Amino acid sequence: MSSQKCYCGSSNSFDSCCGLYISGAQQAPTALALMKSRYSAYATHQADYLLATTHRSERKYYSREEILHWGKANKWQKLEIVSATENTVEFKAYFIDENNANQVHHEFSTFKQENGSWFYVDGKFK
Repeated sequence: MSSQKCYCGSSNSFDSCCGLYISGAQQAPTALALMKSRYSAYATHQADYLLATTHRSERKYYSREEILHWGKANKWQKLEIVSATENTVEFKAYFIDENNANQVHHEFSTFKQENGSWFYVDGKFK
């Protein structure tokens, strides 16, 4: 197992944190855990996981190629959780874009649980 700290900012290693969800070894138990794992998936270029954890009603709006481009074009710096409820997460994702400019993606995301699995539904940008 890798001892690299998880991209989501926890003190756990990636393999024992978000890596468990991305690899399919476990399902994210909460909307917050799913959101953190999705951030880690962007940082590690896991487009298939990002598509699979997007609610089926929304998948048509995303392409694997666009997800991979955005994930690879940016250098992911850190994740800040602003607030979380049972099915919403407000967060700030800090990154350096392809023009070497510091950026902050501030989003209020909605999640839905179906058959024991959490899915990203949509996000409103702040």
